[in-house]
Amino acid sequence: MRTAAARACVLAAAVALGGCSSDPASTERFDYQLGGAYEAEGGLDTVVRDSTAEPLTGAYSICYVNGLQTQPGAEWNPELLLRDAGGETVVDPEWPDENILDPSTAQKRAEIDTVLGPVIDACAAKGFSAVEIDNLDTWTRFPDLIDEDSVMALARLYADRAHASGMEIAQKNTPDGAGRIREDVGFDFAVAEECLAYDECGSYTQAYGSRVYDIEYTDNLPAPFDQVCARTDRPSVTILRDRALVAPNDPEYVYEQC
Repeated sequence: MRTAAARACVLAAAVALGGCSSDPASTERFDYQLGGAYEAEGGLDTVVRDSTAEPLTGAYSICYVNGLQTQPGAEWNPELLLRDAGGETVVDPEWPDENILDPSTAQKRAEIDTVLGPVIDACAAKGFSAVEIDNLDTWTRFPDLIDEDSVMALARLYADRAHASGMEIAQKNTPDGAGRIREDVGFDFAVAEECLAYDECGSYTQAYGSRVYDIEYTDNLPAPFDQVCARTDRPSVTILRDRALVAPNDPEYVYEQC
């Protein structure tokens, strides 16, 4: 079970940028469970689960929402999908079943919010403590087709919605200008994937202090995980997961925490 110190650390982190002790007895235990929700042996303090899952009772549960791309199989108004110079819809090359959303106008942002805003509201209704909005970095990946200002404007709609529902909201990835983005949008903390692999962690910790959750993956580790954990620039909460984020009953499952 989680220690009283760990629970107190999570509560303190939820309201301030204060840090948690590096003492293993009080380290915040975190997991990233997008491939399937499950009970972790020994319990968790903080967990990210998909918006279709239920929050973990007794933990600070973060609800994953794909805020700038479509979920596989979801039907969208074609007018809200980003298009290239030839008029073709733009897909994520790493996730070819996901289209990029087009937040270029206030009307399109409002229409996108009518689709994803209720997802955020549903996370709150289920009892999640926060939301994680994925793919904030679309403007860095498609700079000729989408601009930062429009993405930030859509992110502000999500942040306002989350805060109005009584939840916090996490910045997901997008290290460049994290401090400015935090102030512009109103993000409360950060979820970073592979910030150690790409030497980006400092951008997040400078903006969010100890409230940075880093997930490293087995297929892209810059060094053995014990060496990664020894790095002085790592976030205080750093875990190692398999890329597919599968549940423990899958042979590909990997989970370690520094």
